[in-house]
Amino acid sequence: MMNYPKWKYALVVLVMLVAAFYAAPNLYPEDPAIQISANRGSVVDEAFRERVHGILESRQLPFTRLEMADGRLMAHFANTDVQLRASEVLREELGEDYTSALNLASTVPGWLAALGGKSMVMGLDLQGGIHFTMEVDQRATQERMENRFVEDIRVLLRERRIRYKGVSRGAQGSLSVVLRSSEDREAALNAISSQLPELVLTGGAGGGEDWVLEARISEAALREAALNAVEQNLSTLRNRVDELGTSEPVIQRQGESRIVVQLPGVQDTAAAKRILGATATLEYRAVDESVNPLEVAETGRVPPQSELFYHRQGYPVVLSKRIIASGDQLVSAASGFAPDDGSPMVSVRLNSAGARRMLDFTNENVGKGMAVVFVERVPEVRTVNGEQVRSSRIKREVISVATVREPFGRTFQTSGLDSAQEASELALLLKAGALAAPIDIVEERVIGPSLGQENIDRGVKAIVLGLLCIMAFVAIYYRAFGLITCVTLVLNLVLLLAILSIIGATLTMPGIAGIMLTLGMAVDANVLICERIRSELRLGNTPLGAIKGGYDKAWTSILDANLTTLLAGIALFSFGSGPIRGFAVTMCIGILTSMFTAVTVSEAIAAFVYGRRRKLKSISI
Repeated sequence: MMNYPKWKYALVVLVMLVAAFYAAPNLYPEDPAIQISANRGSVVDEAFRERVHGILESRQLPFTRLEMADGRLMAHFANTDVQLRASEVLREELGEDYTSALNLASTVPGWLAALGGKSMVMGLDLQGGIHFTMEVDQRATQERMENRFVEDIRVLLRERRIRYKGVSRGAQGSLSVVLRSSEDREAALNAISSQLPELVLTGGAGGGEDWVLEARISEAALREAALNAVEQNLSTLRNRVDELGTSEPVIQRQGESRIVVQLPGVQDTAAAKRILGATATLEYRAVDESVNPLEVAETGRVPPQSELFYHRQGYPVVLSKRIIASGDQLVSAASGFAPDDGSPMVSVRLNSAGARRMLDFTNENVGKGMAVVFVERVPEVRTVNGEQVRSSRIKREVISVATVREPFGRTFQTSGLDSAQEASELALLLKAGALAAPIDIVEERVIGPSLGQENIDRGVKAIVLGLLCIMAFVAIYYRAFGLITCVTLVLNLVLLLAILSIIGATLTMPGIAGIMLTLGMAVDANVLICERIRSELRLGNTPLGAIKGGYDKAWTSILDANLTTLLAGIALFSFGSGPIRGFAVTMCIGILTSMFTAVTVSEAIAAFVYGRRRKLKSISI
């Protein structure tokens, strides 16, 4: 008899039961679905659900169910053809009041999902989705730096009590400082050189009443700012995608100024672009109460330190050019409803610098007005000489004007928003962070769900066919032990799928190739064991002794072979990207599952079949 430990039997049974449980969700395919959310001024309620129900029935578009959750309506369909037709109809019928997005809805039973069961995440090539190539507007980065340095120079000159007439941006990226005397010019030169080393001073004209000092941002500072803008935009886009809940997106840098974004399972380019490319942020400014805004709007005479804005409701407001705090100084934001009137609002929390400036302002301006400006960059595409020219315009509108009742600093609320949807999206953008520089989408591709399903079908066929061929060969060549190998191969596949599902790994076509490689490597291990058992039998060992010796002596070779391959897989994962990493993940996990099933599980099955016999004369191998 083979004295195989009972705890090993228990371990194998427990591991495989858990694996079967967590692999089971992959048997439930996702439903093609359409997710509908409300835009500004609209709501998703029971009446809207009935409206969508009527639209789909009148257009003879069969659906499996309609369900509402988190302020959105999800319509499930039997296939992608009906889903695509329904999407076109709903966009036509609902207009701009609602946003409809193609989606894939989970059909995993609630009890299984409650226990943590979830199906594997499919990559862009299997699930379909959107591919964007975005380019960072480096000119906007330079303009922002120039504006910041203009303000920094003004502050520096005031602190040093250096008399000046004006600081402005000149042509081709130059900054012009107009001073009152040669002494002031010399003092400004020394102050700027020591405090703002990013600027290169190039001299300027002098004489008469004006002494001009010219400055320019250094090339090194511009390069560093451009790199930082791309990196910050990468981080911001990742945060925005995370807030959207998109599963396993790919967001990576391409070249010096481009970013690639892949969103598996998302088919609605308009909705994706609206969130990813949005540059909405907030600015808090003081109200200029020294002038009549109606007169300023009529005459066009705006005070030098002020700007004319318009409220969202249409009336003019004159605000200070000085920004008290802006969106990039926010550390958190959450949407909600005002306790007094129930209107949508966003609760914000400033960082230390923003909180200090806000507290200083409110301390000095109790009883005076402060406005909230909603700033948004609106992309535009014009056709010039038959070619598309991309540009943009900055849209600024006042959403709220309030009187400062008492000093405040770090935490406060902003109201004046049109709807809960707008408040939610603004909070998302503020929480995810503002883009360091505007981005333009230069390429977009949509991989349809039908093409993704075709890739899935091909991948499944490849795995099943490969598995059947391997099982047929080992069953014929190694007989009973070949059947044990077949069982361990199936269990290996179940265990691999379970682990991929638990860790939420993304399965792509290269990942399917990694699964196929795993099955082949698992067979290698079993072949080593079977051949070692045959060798022990030829040496005259008893059948039970040959089985035990075969597993013991084959283990070292199996470990060496798999460890070297595992190191290669770790290197691929560490230095690769995209498809390479997908292949490496499945290969590395597959190596570990193969070692467990080929040795521990296989030996447990062999011990269960042969080890309980007292007198075993022969084995089928």
